[in-house]
Amino acid sequence: MQDNPNTFQETIPSPVWLDYKGRINEATFASVFLKTHPMKCIQGRLFTVDGLVEDETALLSEIFEMISGHVTTHLAKKTNQLLEAVKLLCHSPQLPVDTDRIHMANGTYYLDGHFESAKDFCLNRLPVAYHPEAAKPVRWLSFLDQLLMPEDIPALQEYFGYALLPVTKAQKMLLLVGKGGEGKSRIGLVFRSLLGQNMNTGSLQKVETDRFARADLEYKLLMVDDDMKMDALTQTHHLKTMVTLEDRIDIERKGVQSTQGVLYVRFAAFGNGGLHALYDRSNGFYRRQLLITTREPDPGRVDDPYLIEKLRNEKEGILLWALEGLHRLIDHQYRFTISARMEQNLLDAVEESNNLVQFMESSGYIKLEKGTCAKSIQLYKVYARWCYDNLEKPLSQKTFIQFLRQNEGVYGITYSKHVLGDQRGFHGIFVQVDPEKETQLHF
Repeated sequence: MQDNPNTFQETIPSPVWLDYKGRINEATFASVFLKTHPMKCIQGRLFTVDGLVEDETALLSEIFEMISGHVTTHLAKKTNQLLEAVKLLCHSPQLPVDTDRIHMANGTYYLDGHFESAKDFCLNRLPVAYHPEAAKPVRWLSFLDQLLMPEDIPALQEYFGYALLPVTKAQKMLLLVGKGGEGKSRIGLVFRSLLGQNMNTGSLQKVETDRFARADLEYKLLMVDDDMKMDALTQTHHLKTMVTLEDRIDIERKGVQSTQGVLYVRFAAFGNGGLHALYDRSNGFYRRQLLITTREPDPGRVDDPYLIEKLRNEKEGILLWALEGLHRLIDHQYRFTISARMEQNLLDAVEESNNLVQFMESSGYIKLEKGTCAKSIQLYKVYARWCYDNLEKPLSQKTFIQFLRQNEGVYGITYSKHVLGDQRGFHGIFVQVDPEKETQLHF
């Protein structure tokens, strides 16, 4: 039997964003797209209720599929044009940096302790759900007991909580140092399970030396360096600024005019040695460090190849553990629980990196005493003698004098241009040996 030519053929209606000539109305398309994909565009970057859209490829792919049946030429170009139209339509002022709440996978946790299931647009949303009845993370706590001394665990707990909130009020970076093989890298993987795309992995050296590195950290809660290099940093300005930053900062992307960006990233680094600076001898560099050393690994320990999977399964319990640390940190005015062991770790790191500290604490070369004085050249020669006797390399005269002037309050000394006549030197210190005698110096 032949088909009836008069039979009604059902037609699929054209999309509302397509005009009668088959051309796409970009404004209408953008409006329709945003109804199903609510977003806001801030300085050219898209945000959903789940936070920053890191990769726009999925959006481009969906737009491509929507228009591929209606556009036959320059399809890729048109796809990108339509995404740009979407960005223009949903342009928005900067979202607030919420410091009184944490945006969870299942709602919003407020620092006053209450939780709401509603989701708002935000800069950061964690990929972990808040469940106050979540089980205690037994495997995680057992792992920490094997990794750290008991008195150091509270500081780590507080830093985990600190990383959940976009603030830099504590002005500290976390350094976890061991000899290798202890399992330090698992800490970074657990951070990732709590923070997801809100965390970057990278290098502290790169943050200092690559002018584009800061842009990668915009809107990030944490950067983890899980293999910290032993080389001393040639400069520390950027790192020190970012650890204490409480304002916008200039950031630069390749091929784009630099802008003022939002940075509240914190840093956690794991390695086999401390973080040192080649030229920065100031207390400020070390004051920003929270230095925890690991236990010696148990010789009889058998590593579990599935440990990280087990720890990730406890992430909701670990979240509650981290929140407990955050509340304790806030209650203590953002001062970490620093053990005597951690204090000594930092003192040892300062001495190791700066032989000037060791010289000032030495005996037999100089003496700190009120009512005495010494010329700068005398002090430097004695310092050089101490370096020779202790197989140390002396720093420059300029660095030596700058160190003494920066630490006048620490050592109870005072710089003067009128010491022993009309020469520069310091009151409150005198030399105990003649550096020219006994050994010929080479410096």
